[in-house]
Amino acid sequence: MKHLIVLFIFLLTANSFSQIEQESSTSTFYFMRHAEKDRTDKTNRDPHLTTEGKLRAQRWSAILKHIKFDAVYSTNYNRTKETALPTATNNNLKLTLYHPGKINGQDFMVSNKGKTILIVGHSNTTPDFVNAILGKKKYKLIDDHNNGNLYIVTIINGKISDQVLTIN
Repeated sequence: MKHLIVLFIFLLTANSFSQIEQESSTSTFYFMRHAEKDRTDKTNRDPHLTTEGKLRAQRWSAILKHIKFDAVYSTNYNRTKETALPTATNNNLKLTLYHPGKINGQDFMVSNKGKTILIVGHSNTTPDFVNAILGKKKYKLIDDHNNGNLYIVTIINGKISDQVLTIN
């Protein structure tokens, strides 16, 4: 009988710990703007990265090499895909394309709960996306010549914290 009571208490305790593990989660979202784009043809709406931009994309990948990403998102433009690809490749991931005007911050958080995600966008879409996740307008548009901001949003058990680093 004592063994049955001990087993019952053990199973009850193990179930409680299992529920706590399921309820607690950490989601981390890394947001960045694409690297330097080729500006030689002002009519080209989908330019590739410059040599400097390709080097920056590689540096981002090296900076982020110890982070295990579950997904890497990019808008469907050459410059964003080329910025995101080295990090996606290092994580054996394919790029997931997204349309910044059609994404809902709350839905994105729910569908990526407990994951670590990299999102590459543009000078206007990146801060807007970060603000959508934060649920408030905190960050302004990125200066057109700034390709070094890294926004990090962490959600631990529903509590959101954020920071922005500038890495040049």
